Amino acid sequence: MRKAHLLVTALLAAVLAYPPASRAQHETGADLFSGEQVFQSLCANCHGRDGALVPNVDLGHGVFRQPYSDAQLVAVILKGIPNTPMPANPTMSEAQAQLVVDYLRSRAVDNSSALAGDATKGRSLFEDRGNCQSCHMVAGTGSPLGGELTRIGDSRTVAELTQSLRTPNAVVQPNLRWYAVTTKAGATVSGRLMNRDAFSVQLLDGSSGKLRSFNMADLSAHSFAASPMPALGSDWSDQDVADLVAYLASLRAPAKQGATP
Repeated sequence: MRKAHLLVTALLAAVLAYPPASRAQHETGADLFSGEQVFQSLCANCHGRDGALVPNVDLGHGVFRQPYSDAQLVAVILKGIPNTPMPANPTMSEAQAQLVVDYLRSRAVDNSSALAGDATKGRSLFEDRGNCQSCHMVAGTGSPLGGELTRIGDSRTVAELTQSLRTPNAVVQPNLRWYAVTTKAGATVSGRLMNRDAFSVQLLDGSSGKLRSFNMADLSAHSFAASPMPALGSDWSDQDVADLVAYLASLRAPAKQGATP
């Protein structure tokens, strides 16, 4: 515990070396790195390393309970929020709090120009036209093959969700990677990678949906493969995609009364 305290103290002292004037009009890489270090040391224990641990809040993607200005966020960091788990930070300076805000703002994606989506229409597209539950599961309904989406809105931004629909292989989440193996007997199996080590590989078989395990010694070839997630084509209008994304973005953990904003 003492080592952790000394580490945080040293870190805050290092951040103090950046005076408010260094921020000027644009944050430097050093400023953002310092803000990240303070966030990970003092904030991540409650908010998570990516800022998405509190339900309906995703600090790493600019999702707050209300549209705070930079000055308001600084005040929240320094003074906390009465009658909530958000504590005050009396040992932190305003300059340090501003560095944390700058870091969080740098990670956020600007979706202000995106089309407004209708989550109700999006749910219909998800369940009917898109037949998405043939691969994905929401609240216990559907298939686990393509991954659980029950709380996808807590971890992905509108821009990221849109990209995953239009160009699904552009960025594949680590827990959704697809893998293919060929046995020495000539059988080929591909599926969602569940685990891999020096001796074996486990897949959720893309054909049967069953968990399969293979010994590396029995394989003639094995490698990552492209995701089978189909891209939404030109027959899906931008508004269709916006509606579908609005539904996916609404899939979040239930808000807890008194949780920090």
